[in-house]
Amino acid sequence: MIVLESVQVGHLRTAGTPNASDPFDRPWTSGIWKEPVVGPVSVGREGLEGDQIADRRHHGGTERAILMYAGDHYPRWRSEWGRKDVGPGSFGENLTVRGVTESTVCVGDVFRIGETHLEISSPRAPCDTLARRHGRRDLVTVVRANHRHGWYLRVLRGGNLESGQAVELLDRPYPQWTITRAAHVYWNRTTLMEEARLLAECGALIPEWRERLVKEGGG
Repeated sequence: MIVLESVQVGHLRTAGTPNASDPFDRPWTSGIWKEPVVGPVSVGREGLEGDQIADRRHHGGTERAILMYAGDHYPRWRSEWGRKDVGPGSFGENLTVRGVTESTVCVGDVFRIGETHLEISSPRAPCDTLARRHGRRDLVTVVRANHRHGWYLRVLRGGNLESGQAVELLDRPYPQWTITRAAHVYWNRTTLMEEARLLAECGALIPEWRERLVKEGGG
């Protein structure tokens, strides 16, 4: 059974040290700090009501409207980092779910949560924003290696959702493309050229990734 454990939205916040010599430490603005919402939240074509996004080139829009993350990862992060404050929302996700991970969900999966219908559009590509959020310079490399990165959703049908609801899988048109496999192929597209060609044919994958697979992966 898949359960929506928590729902989060974020407001823009600026962090960092002015005039820092290291770019990693300089001021930056993001909506990656997500806070749990109590009660129903309205979902539209571009995501959750009240959720703010700073970098709209790489986040948000209809193709990356919502970020979903496996809550089953958090006990491991807390153990590995020796911290108790890592939980729902810590990886910038809007929806934290229990019962699935990157190895068990696929590109193109369609979920129903309450009255909303959501479709997986791509793996989440971790970036420096996530690393800076946690003050861990190697986090992008670590997350790419362990595939605890999450995945993006597009909204097929809007409505309201709230924590505690069941998440129902309605359709799985591309069972061969788990999020783990799709991410691995995409990040190694110049060497896994045949698999990159096949991934480029996955109609549910975000157009930007499909175009890059064709251009850079020999698709």
